[in-house]
Amino acid sequence: MCPTADSEGARRGVPPTTERLETERLAIRRFADSDLEPFLAYRNDPEVARYQSWDSCTEREATAMIEELKSEQPGTPGEWFQFAIELKETGALVGDSALKVEEDGRQAEVGFTLSREHQGKGYASEAVSRLLDYAFGQLDLHRVYAITDQENAPSVALLERLGMRREGAFVENAWFKGR
Repeated sequence: MCPTADSEGARRGVPPTTERLETERLAIRRFADSDLEPFLAYRNDPEVARYQSWDSCTEREATAMIEELKSEQPGTPGEWFQFAIELKETGALVGDSALKVEEDGRQAEVGFTLSREHQGKGYASEAVSRLLDYAFGQLDLHRVYAITDQENAPSVALLERLGMRREGAFVENAWFKGR
């Protein structure tokens, strides 16, 4: 079941409340305390973190994030909101996706991370596609973008399959993971 939204409220910067977005195979939902262990497992996998801005996550950081998200609302301008990605069939946490609506309330950045054992199965595409539907539909956004390392070919391909276009490639614009 998809949430309904007050589009006029979204335009005023008041995010519609959502507890759960669904696809055929996935539930995109709030994090729960029970997600701590699997979240830490994939977030501390060096291969999963390879193209991410983080290298690892402590139990304390993860617990604080989950606790903080309990009182946050997705779509709040200027704030990131991290969604848990769960397999509906098993209830297993397979990754997360994030959305940060810009201060203007019209644009947002999207990001995603999947555990290594759940990559290459279409889950990221399914989750991000649903999140884009939510962003353009319920939040009434004008533009959503993603920033990805151009060496991360699977993520670049996924974003292009979803209809996103490359708008530019930064060359040596940031010191990232020692290079």
